[in-house]
Amino acid sequence: MGAIARNIANKITTSGVFTSSAIANSSVTGITVLPNASDGITFISSQTASNSASISFTSGLDSTYKAYKFVFSSIHPRTNNSIFQFQLSTNGGTTYATTITSTFFEATHDEADTYTGLYYDTTKDLAQSTSYQYLASPVGNGANKSLSGTLQLFNPSSTTYVKHFIGNINMYHASNYSSNFGIAGYGNTTSAINAIQFKMASGNFDGTIYLYGIK
Repeated sequence: MGAIARNIANKITTSGVFTSSAIANSSVTGITVLPNASDGITFISSQTASNSASISFTSGLDSTYKAYKFVFSSIHPRTNNSIFQFQLSTNGGTTYATTITSTFFEATHDEADTYTGLYYDTTKDLAQSTSYQYLASPVGNGANKSLSGTLQLFNPSSTTYVKHFIGNINMYHASNYSSNFGIAGYGNTTSAINAIQFKMASGNFDGTIYLYGIK
């Protein structure tokens, strides 16, 4: 199995996309490729914040893909105890005020191994609100503190269905423990979503956000 893994790894595309064509060209037997695996995941763009107030993606969200994935790498606030959040737009980023209903779960474990927790946080969900959706709890601005994770947005160009999203974030909490957040919900609109904005609840931030399309 190790030889198979090495063979496949050598066939991954230079962009990091793993597709069925990589397997097909690797002369590896005994592997079943799921239908449509050749579609893969496609890098669209990235933006890097450097003491920035926000990052907005106002292009790339269209009918090309049925799902889009944002990857957050080392998001670091300049203001201590600030919360990373997002909102959606139906008008190309002129306004970010889509009505959202969501859920928010948190699992925690402190460095001293004295506290663990798993709970639903009603202070960070939304119920038919146009507020920004929290993606985490407050993150510290210490030199080694940050958060990373993903947010998936499904079929944003649909003019029939609401716009579902699922997020997973891990964070080095301001109080020195690991927190993992599960966020899910929908933008309650049948208008196409064509822009999204990320920012801290207060202050500026650093870090990189990558956008991928998934067929």
